Amino acid sequence: MSAKPVRRIGCGTRRPAHRGGIGLLPSSWGAPLHPPNDPEYVLATRGSGAVVDTPTGACQNRVVNPDLKIPASIALLLVVAQLVGQGRAQSDSPPTGDRVADPGAYAVAARLDEFLGPPLFVPRQELWKGRGGWGGILTARDGTVIAFRSPGGGQCRRSRDGGQTWDADIEIAPDALGGNGLVDETKGDVLYINPPAGWLFRSRDAGLTWTRETVQLRPDGFGLAPRTEGVAAMQCGLTLAFGQHRGRLITPARIMGPRDSNAVEWRSYHYSTALYSDDGGATWQTSKPFPVLGTGEGALVELSDGRLLYNSREHMSRGNRFLAWSHDGGELWINAGRSPELPDGARGTSYGLMGGMIRLPVPGCDILLYSNVDNDAGVMPAVAGDSVVAGREKITVWASFDGGHTWPVKRLVYDGPAAYSSLGVGRSGTPSQGRIFLLFEGGPDGSHAAVQVVTFNLSWLLNGRDLPPLGRAENRGGR
Repeated sequence: MSAKPVRRIGCGTRRPAHRGGIGLLPSSWGAPLHPPNDPEYVLATRGSGAVVDTPTGACQNRVVNPDLKIPASIALLLVVAQLVGQGRAQSDSPPTGDRVADPGAYAVAARLDEFLGPPLFVPRQELWKGRGGWGGILTARDGTVIAFRSPGGGQCRRSRDGGQTWDADIEIAPDALGGNGLVDETKGDVLYINPPAGWLFRSRDAGLTWTRETVQLRPDGFGLAPRTEGVAAMQCGLTLAFGQHRGRLITPARIMGPRDSNAVEWRSYHYSTALYSDDGGATWQTSKPFPVLGTGEGALVELSDGRLLYNSREHMSRGNRFLAWSHDGGELWINAGRSPELPDGARGTSYGLMGGMIRLPVPGCDILLYSNVDNDAGVMPAVAGDSVVAGREKITVWASFDGGHTWPVKRLVYDGPAAYSSLGVGRSGTPSQGRIFLLFEGGPDGSHAAVQVVTFNLSWLLNGRDLPPLGRAENRGGR
């Protein structure tokens, strides 16, 4: 049966001024956004030699009238302005060679229609036996999808065809355990980081080879920093794209109280936190605490207005996920509260469950996705904070089209045992374009029996529904 066509409502595309260009294209034209180094950018020359930056496509015929006669003096001024702008942009960039890129380009690089079209679903594929996938799943700049195995081993696996097939294991290092993945969007490197252990691994070839580097970790105001499983079992980190901290690397993390203990009697002292780096990963600062005790295992996203939304598991009380906000690039988290819609594991338990959350890189709106199990089979432990894993099944993905204010769409992905999960998203112009990746523990042999991956698009998630009105989360929360 053919799927119902998706109807687009709202979410016009936008294109900010191209840094280093003359800026003759008003953003109100609504041309699809492309980063300045996108191959669809061309240098258009018309008339007596005026130079204009323009994307190929529908708006190109609006740029310059080919019959327009521009005086030579004006044309010369335009060319000089172009050269001066390019020089200023180059002088403002950090001196790290020609691998440097705009750290914010990725966050607005996709078109909404890349995630729509015919519904796509690549069925569950098993990557590893046993527990794992805690380091997350991400997409390198060339579109290679990388999944990290830890804690089951120090390996990763790559897909070069958008999740259709997966290459054999690649050994990062035998002790590459307890880390979390992220992409440094400024340099284009893939990082597998564990600042609590004093290291990161860097890949400059999309996960094919890895080099170890030593890093430093600074504590929070309590004098505490993440240690045991500090960045393990988190959604992948990210590079901030908007606002004054553009280019900052950040990852969710947790602190197991003043004793660094996961014993039940110390779980009420745990708290989620974040680690951020402004020097490319050499030094990491622990943020101020997520303002709810008993939390740990989180995910964070940056909205298009520069705010960060933190989504955390909690281990002590029955209820949905805890959310908090940052207005300063992840240093301070405020306005914590429970989500009215997003479950924290099976409803009815206090023990919670790791879940994933990402923002689709579409300009002009904030489409968020969240993953966790969806059922009412949870039970309370005999002792507050104790472990209980009943009800870990039915892994599901939710979608918000207004920056996390509401979550009107959800769809069951796997109707069977499932546990920890995280999400990833593809890159425009690569085989991964328009694809969403769900990495989760589970399968027919049990909720912790293996690491699985599925691939789908937004049309599949909508399941025949019209696309809800799109927008940002401005003035709706976290204020």
